[in-house]
Order: sequence, then C-alpha cells, then structure tokens
Amino acid sequence: MSRLRANQITNENANGAPNFPHGLTVTGVITATTAPQTMTSIVVGSAVTANSQGIDVTGIVTATQFKGDGSQLSGISVGITTEAITPSGITTHLLLNSADDHKVLATGTVTIDVTGGTEAANHQIRIENVGVATVGFSTAFLFPSGGTPNLPITSGAKSLVSFTIHKVGAAGTELFAGVSQNFS
Repeated sequence: MSRLRANQITNENANGAPNFPHGLTVTGVITATTAPQTMTSIVVGSAVTANSQGIDVTGIVTATQFKGDGSQLSGISVGITTEAITPSGITTHLLLNSADDHKVLATGTVTIDVTGGTEAANHQIRIENVGVATVGFSTAFLFPSGGTPNLPITSGAKSLVSFTIHKVGAAGTELFAGVSQNFS
C-alpha cells in the first residue's frame, strides 16, 4: 500500500481541485467548505437521507435531546386519556385499553365492570352522582381487607376509585383498588 503525505493537493496547473475519475475511498473524516453544485439530498448508507424536507431515517433514532413541541410525532401515547360515560341502572364496562381516566356520571343502580387492560397499568374512576345512585363494582375489583366500599348515594356526591391492574386473562381480571369518597 502506498502512502501520500501532503499539506495541499491541487490539479496539475495548481489552479483548482484535482480530479478523481475513478472515485476516491476515504477512511476518516471529510470536511468540505464549498460544493460545486447544490445538493438535493445526502444519503448515508441505506438508512439515512437528508434533503430539503428534513431527515428520513429507516430504523431507530436515538437522541439525548429532542427540540420542539413534539406535536407532529406519531405512534406514541402521551398524557392521560379520559373516557366519559353516563350509565343509568345498568352494568357498564370501562374500556381500559382506550383510557386511563374514567368519568362516570351515575344515576340509578350502576355496576362498574372492566374490559381489556394491561398488567401494571394505573387507572382512576371519577364518579359523580347526577341523581340518586347506588354504585357497585364487579368481582374484578379487589379492595383492601376484601370489603366493598359503600359509596354515597345522594345526588351530587363525588367519589374517586384508583386501581392498578394486577392481572388480565382468561382466568379473570384482578384490580387492586382503593376508594376516596364524599368530595364536596
């Protein structure tokens, strides 16, 4: 292998850059201060393309910091999503895969049950009686000491049930639950 050591390389007339008609292979860093034409895109390997529209990456992007508000990101879930329902005299099913916060405006005799969910996910149910309401819970809800709470029945009463999904599956769903009641 040959080695070339030089501080400056020019063409044979010493008035411009040399030509490399068969290409150039470089191991290391290339620094350019100008380009003879406007580049429409830069392709790095098969995974990254930079152009006037931005940077396209096929694969995983890892960064120590992102800038901007993130409003154009897709495929992610951020924050709390709320499901609001108004059951009256029925068993109602909370959709645990679609929301973390469940607002129940109850009237009559209402039993709260659940559908879906992911183990270890945390949820809350905000219950407000919009009339006289007796609210109960399915057997999926496991409260401390095995008891079931007696929520207030008067119109306007507000209660909060927080729970963590302990298990989900064919053998049954179990939710570790706690209740705070009589908010005014």
